[in-house]
Amino acid sequence: MVIELMNLNKLTIKQAHQGLLKKKFSAVELTEAVLNQIKRRDKDIHAYLTLTEELALSQAKRIDKKIANKEKVGLLAGVPMAVKDIILVEGIRCTAGSKILENYIAPYDATVIKKLKQAGAIIVGKTNLDEFGMGSSTENSAFGPTKNPHDLERVPGGSSGGSAAALASDQCIYALGSDTAGSIRQPASLCGVVGLKPTYGRVSRYGLIAFASSLDQIGLMARKAEDVQIVFEMIKGKDEMDSTSLNPLLEKTKGEFQIKDLKIGLPKEYFIKGIDPVVEKIIKEAVSQYEKMGAQVMEVSLPHAEYALAAYYIIQPAEASANLARYDGIKYGLSKEASDLLGVYLQTRQEGFGDEVRRRIMLGTYTLSAGYYEAYYIKAQKVRTLIKKDFIKAFEKIDVLMTPVAPTPAFKLGEKIDDPVAMYLSDIYTASLNLAGLPGISIPCGQVGKLPVGLQIIGQQFDDEKILKIAQEYEDRSL
Repeated sequence: MVIELMNLNKLTIKQAHQGLLKKKFSAVELTEAVLNQIKRRDKDIHAYLTLTEELALSQAKRIDKKIANKEKVGLLAGVPMAVKDIILVEGIRCTAGSKILENYIAPYDATVIKKLKQAGAIIVGKTNLDEFGMGSSTENSAFGPTKNPHDLERVPGGSSGGSAAALASDQCIYALGSDTAGSIRQPASLCGVVGLKPTYGRVSRYGLIAFASSLDQIGLMARKAEDVQIVFEMIKGKDEMDSTSLNPLLEKTKGEFQIKDLKIGLPKEYFIKGIDPVVEKIIKEAVSQYEKMGAQVMEVSLPHAEYALAAYYIIQPAEASANLARYDGIKYGLSKEASDLLGVYLQTRQEGFGDEVRRRIMLGTYTLSAGYYEAYYIKAQKVRTLIKKDFIKAFEKIDVLMTPVAPTPAFKLGEKIDDPVAMYLSDIYTASLNLAGLPGISIPCGQVGKLPVGLQIIGQQFDDEKILKIAQEYEDRSL
């Protein structure tokens, strides 16, 4: 293949790897192609909060030296990536999209970053997000919204909207994100890229700024499911720094499967009033592609699905109110002067946190307070158990579920920002997976006009590799 230096930023991971090994271009040239694209496009899109040009070029030079010395390099060596600005990269600013951490410099690498650095990855920058991951549009960032590359008047989704927009506009080859209720899958769908939320515990959360600890999961986005598979293999695994990460020995063994043997479930509760009819048609057409490959499709029921969002918006603010108590103006981050200690707390948090973060802290504190804990929090946890049982029962008959990722394509900037409930409904098809700890992937499957639509493939616990293979089968057929 003839590769123009101008188009290096559009390569897949494997194409980049082969080009580097064959010396068609250097890691520095590949990195510069991505950095130049950022300089060209990002003034309109605002996907990045911090560029790490110096770090990226020094990493690229190191890889070029290894290749010149005929040292073995892996698939990710020399390939430029973006990191959601809620994941720590040592020595680099990490804001979590909040004024309260505007000048915070990460003191260490997150486990995923450590693994990727060891693999030779090139970090070009930190991407924009809804403050502390709280949002579905990347409009809640303290540093201004990110725009959807397909239509600059629309949102890229959230909270990992910066990562999705950077990828969709060829400003990186792949990107890390985090997913608490759909924060990887929903922006991946709205921007037309592939996004994986792994099984809870498959990827270490050490070095991820905590939002809701029983729901948060680091995952990633790329243009192709094959690229997602490559990066997932690198970042997954048990980590002694994260007690919730899982021991690979406990993972169930995975036999090979054929698409012709696949049983696909369509949850009837996901195809009801409220979904854009064109989105529904596109999703069902994508599912029919699997039928043509020999898969069997059947309707299933997740009877407690309608309560998922309500349970999520009780559990998540409760965990957030506890996790965000650490930002008090004393240890790190923003600190405002006041006449007494309580004044420091109040002033710092008033000025440091945005409206949505304050809203969720207040909701969470309320539901955890005496007299309401049993009525709200305990009840929500019981509903969470029922939702998990629904999935377990459904998976007795089927191998995977297929659903929309979002009820509509990308909506306009400002359209839902003043209506929190309308915004929260963006997570209606994704939040239940976080409650149940299951893996889910969004793959592009069509467009409404020029706006992308994503198909969500949901697997059983630990079936991450299976849903990645199923996604690749769809891509291969669509080529």
